[in-house]
Amino acid sequence: MSPQCALRVAGVTSYGKTALVLLACLGASGIAAAQHASARPIKRPRPEHGYSRDAAPIAIPQQTAPPQEAFASFPEQEDSAPVAAPSPCNLRLAQVAGFRPLGTLVAPGECGAPDAVLLETVTLPDKSKVAIAPPATLRCAMAEAVTAWLRDDVAPAAQKLGAPLRRLDNLGSYECRGRDRVRGATLSEHGRADALDVHGFRLGDGQVIVLADPKAPKDFRDDVREAACARFSTVLGPGSDAEHAEHVHVDLEERRNDYKLCEWDVREPVVEAQAKASIPPDEVPLPRPRPIEADVVSRRR
Repeated sequence: MSPQCALRVAGVTSYGKTALVLLACLGASGIAAAQHASARPIKRPRPEHGYSRDAAPIAIPQQTAPPQEAFASFPEQEDSAPVAAPSPCNLRLAQVAGFRPLGTLVAPGECGAPDAVLLETVTLPDKSKVAIAPPATLRCAMAEAVTAWLRDDVAPAAQKLGAPLRRLDNLGSYECRGRDRVRGATLSEHGRADALDVHGFRLGDGQVIVLADPKAPKDFRDDVREAACARFSTVLGPGSDAEHAEHVHVDLEERRNDYKLCEWDVREPVVEAQAKASIPPDEVPLPRPRPIEADVVSRRR
């Protein structure tokens, strides 16, 4: 019995009241003992190697648990961060293309880009769609340039072939790497989401035009090349180097004095080129004599 209960019992003169006080004290003592026992951690044998996953959880005494009203006072956290307002470039692009804003791309070193988008489709003036397959990850300014190129230049050139433009075949857009995939080389514009590798185009009649194919319609390739070299800072295709022999690379690299680089040979089939350069058999010159034979002839003379 606790000292407080002993004092209460001693101060009661009636036998009945003494019994009631005594029972109340004993009950309170039993509850306190039970709570005290439940608060003690249960000693269990420790496993030989570290913590045992199947150990029973320790009971938390009820008096230490926070009341439910405390949780109601905590502010609710939002599930997602607030969406940034669209940039002016996004607003312009939304009128002529289908895309998903990506915000700022963060990558190691100098790679990355602000205001990036995933360009999925381009809307032509007649409201038809040109698919970007697969969608290209570009900074918004580059996406605008590609969209204008398709709408104003490539689509009209395709119409001359009798079918509307329906798809651009994308071989590469954003990728953190050096130029020509050489380790340690200068960062490629692909690493800044500022470049696009174009393999070719598909028209509405099913025709596929590969830009590096000499058999593809030359007039179409000439028109596409001329427009690309006017719109982009860099155009690299067949004839520039081995890395661009099978596709055309376009980007918006900034250079001093707005210098532009356009290296793309619109080639024709080899057979036709040889036929145009052939010489009639009666005009074929004889080979020059070898030096030894020339000396012999001079001695004879």
